[in-house]
Amino acid sequence: MNPTRDSIIENLRSHGELTVAELADEIGISPASVRHHLTALQAQGWAHSQEVRQNVGRPHLSYSLTEAAQEHFPARYIRLSDRLLDEMKARLPPETISQIFTDMASGIAASHSRAIVGKSLEEKLPILVDLLGAEGFMAEWDRVGERYRLTQNNCPYFRIGRRHPEVCLIDQTLISEFLSLPVQKGSCLLDGDARCTFTFPQEATSERLRQT
Repeated sequence: MNPTRDSIIENLRSHGELTVAELADEIGISPASVRHHLTALQAQGWAHSQEVRQNVGRPHLSYSLTEAAQEHFPARYIRLSDRLLDEMKARLPPETISQIFTDMASGIAASHSRAIVGKSLEEKLPILVDLLGAEGFMAEWDRVGERYRLTQNNCPYFRIGRRHPEVCLIDQTLISEFLSLPVQKGSCLLDGDARCTFTFPQEATSERLRQT
């Protein structure tokens, strides 16, 4: 993120809403530069504007953050999640913790099951990528030989996962449950790899596995 845009976001977060002139004064840059960065933030979906009418003079635009921009400051959520998991681990056996994450992922997959009724595997995969995107994963898929590969270029749980690797059960279970296929994990960001990868068989292969 551009440092100036970070400063704009921080000021909008602190003040709630500000005009271009007010942001220029707070940050110490020209109004033209503020407008340039606000346009970029609006295109990104992180800022929106509304017209404010005054008793005298022309109405002006006031800018505030969108809900998406608020997620740019996740530290408190991460701290809370970290503490909650510490408490859960202190009170529950490891297998129960793992089952909670597995059930959570299964529930997400089940809630989207209607979208893939009657669809082939290759028709399901773009829907799965969109679903993972809504969960914060930047995912893509391709075919490698007789298997399919799904690649995640980021992990929204990375900071939590370094202390609580059980969170990795979420995406792997979600992928497996959504596709109704056995999924094998390859590389993992938490292991120092550049991305997370999952491979799974073609539908015909998986059918043979069920019959054997």
